Amino acid sequence: MSLRIVVTVKHVPDATGDRHFAKDLTVDRDDVDGLLSELDEYAVEQALQIADAADDAEITVLTVGPEDAKDALRKALSMGADKAVHVEDDDLHGTDAIGTSLVLAKAIEKAGYDLVISGMASTDGTMGVLPALLAERLGVPQVTLLSEVSVEDGVVKGRRDGDSASEQLEASLPAVVSVTDQSGEARYPSFKGIMAAKKKPVQSWDLEDLEIEADEVGLDGSWTKVDGATERPARTAGTIVKDEGEGGKQLAEFLAGQKFI
Repeated sequence: MSLRIVVTVKHVPDATGDRHFAKDLTVDRDDVDGLLSELDEYAVEQALQIADAADDAEITVLTVGPEDAKDALRKALSMGADKAVHVEDDDLHGTDAIGTSLVLAKAIEKAGYDLVISGMASTDGTMGVLPALLAERLGVPQVTLLSEVSVEDGVVKGRRDGDSASEQLEASLPAVVSVTDQSGEARYPSFKGIMAAKKKPVQSWDLEDLEIEADEVGLDGSWTKVDGATERPARTAGTIVKDEGEGGKQLAEFLAGQKFI
């Protein structure tokens, strides 16, 4: 029986762009380019390595987001994933992590899975809670923050590296895992992979397809909300100290004044 791997990915604003909030205090995605979250590329890479080692495996990449989110799916497909699912619905605007976990869990169940792989966090929200929320909703074990992962005989195994020790973890499938940016460099899509991705199937589902009510998601259905935001102040010119024999003393006084020492 084929090993069914689902990789959750996210289309995020480019961190090098000028990011800001819209009037409703959600991230304004119209004025900045988006891309596949770098941390999710590691999840795609580990899925590809697991599939390569398996006798028979199929990788589905899954994302929730507006039309532009398809770009993240195309990148993952060009890396080598087999097919994609895009959940898109106007009522999803403003959905928080808890609501997103509901949508993803419903989509994962609909798609069918043995193993779910996620990045350790998204590069925009950086909450890092989604894998645990998914495991809870799906009712399966979670093995998170892995720097090494493999699947053998219906068991997923991995190594979690901490500051003072490393843990060897395992769980029976089905399961949810997340991988860190130490799990291995993600491959670059080849020209052949980019061309092949154009022919791979991409399914589009909405809330009705997943039997989710609109009031369970979106801004009104969110459990968390941004109450206010202010723009980051513009960077000011630094203080230039001419060293005429007192430079060290002035530096020490400055550091002490900023409570750095």
